Amino acid sequence: MQHDQLGWVFYVSLGLLAAFVVLGIGWPVQLAVGAAAALEFTTIHFGWLYLFATTGFLVFCIGIGVSDYGKIRLGADGEVPEFSYGAWLGMIFSAGMGVGLVFWGIAEPLTHYLAPPLGQAVAQSPEAASLSLRYSLFHWGFHQWANFAVVGLAIAYIRFRQQRPGMISETFRSSLGDRVDGGFGHAINILAVVSTIFGVATTVGLGVIQINSGLAAVVDLPFGLPQQLAILGGISIVFLLCSLAPLESGIRYVSDANMMLAGALLLFVFFFGPTDFITAAMTNAIGDYFANVIGMSLVMTPYTGEDWVERWTIFYWAWGLSWAPFVGSFIARISRGRTIREFVLGVIGMPVLLSTVWFATFGGSALYFEMFEGAGIGAAVEAEISSGLFVMLEQLPLSGVLGLLMLLLIVLFVITSANSATFVLGMFTSKGVLTPARTTRVIWGVVQVLVVSVLLMSGGLAALQTISIVAAFPFMVLMVFMAGSLLRALRDERRQMELHEALLRERLQRLIDEHEAPAQGHDDVAILGEPESR
Repeated sequence: MQHDQLGWVFYVSLGLLAAFVVLGIGWPVQLAVGAAAALEFTTIHFGWLYLFATTGFLVFCIGIGVSDYGKIRLGADGEVPEFSYGAWLGMIFSAGMGVGLVFWGIAEPLTHYLAPPLGQAVAQSPEAASLSLRYSLFHWGFHQWANFAVVGLAIAYIRFRQQRPGMISETFRSSLGDRVDGGFGHAINILAVVSTIFGVATTVGLGVIQINSGLAAVVDLPFGLPQQLAILGGISIVFLLCSLAPLESGIRYVSDANMMLAGALLLFVFFFGPTDFITAAMTNAIGDYFANVIGMSLVMTPYTGEDWVERWTIFYWAWGLSWAPFVGSFIARISRGRTIREFVLGVIGMPVLLSTVWFATFGGSALYFEMFEGAGIGAAVEAEISSGLFVMLEQLPLSGVLGLLMLLLIVLFVITSANSATFVLGMFTSKGVLTPARTTRVIWGVVQVLVVSVLLMSGGLAALQTISIVAAFPFMVLMVFMAGSLLRALRDERRQMELHEALLRERLQRLIDEHEAPAQGHDDVAILGEPESR
């Protein structure tokens, strides 16, 4: 291990997470009760802030992308991007929300169909079906990816444009100055590490639960905690071995395999499922999304006391916020050479398009089979939320093969997410180096596994949702200041560029004037001497 690169951030973060693991193993019930109390306090008093902050991040990213700042390159002027556009998008999508899309692609639309959001429709009605896809697109749309884009853009800018270490604390240098090298900076980076661990733990935990549901459907493996811990152990061995490989030969090829397999399954379900229903439902959902996006972005329930917003929208925003240090840093790592405008379009635009097609295809198919063929998918979701996917696949040709391929896809997504996280956590705790020591990566891989195990033992899905919301709150506040610091850095660069251009124009004008002066003097002599020549 490169001990000279490790410091306070590594050891304090490791100590805090070790204490959490010990508490969870020794007192899982007390941990669950304490986390629930923290969740209630956070959502009651600060739920509104999650909605305003996430919406603000989206507006900020769009504004930066369409402004003159969008022309600035995340690297030297004229630098060529490190990865091709296709490979870049594949890694963004795989390290982003691949596991979440598979887990919630059917579970969320069917849940909203059975219990419509905010009582806006009658359960199991056509209106409820339309509403279910609209909210699914909203929760996996522009807001979610804006969280990742803010952090990714800030880190990519300071790392590749300003040639500074890729640490979260460095994104505050334009505001805090050299104070980021001391206690302030250490506190920021420690918070980023802890937030990342819990965000990734939520995703890996969801993946493990989904794999358990798939194995229960395909090979009759019982669904329960012992099986989930065994699955986690098997996956951990694979991703820890992958974490020892370089980024280019590890995550990149696994993410390419992810995208090809996900694309193949998507196309199969689209063409062998209810194709006409899928396209019509997608068109309708997109229209509903854009027509209602502002209202959905800032809706609360002060008059009814209903907790739907906390259980769904705030959970999703908090999950994305807790993921933001990890996904943002990883996206920054692979975005060298892109312009800010390319970055915003690639990170916010393309993944949302893929998410829309995914939900319309899988969620739309599930709604069709439930509404018109009585497939019992809704009952499966009510019994075990992660099982709806495999019940839906049973309605299609080659369902056995589809189930196995879907299991493989989920495993690959989990491996990619966990493997990517080991790189990012290694960067955070090794002073921002682009290639952290292998031992450091393995240590963080083991910590991830232990945290996921504790959360599964402390309440499964409910514990995963709770910890992501609570852990995201302090980092969300930091992200508000991070966005302001990035804007200040961009303005400073723009002013320096304008000053440099003004000096160049002045120098050029001076050279022109100096060149014209002798010529003008020569003409004057010629004119004065002209009468004598006559």
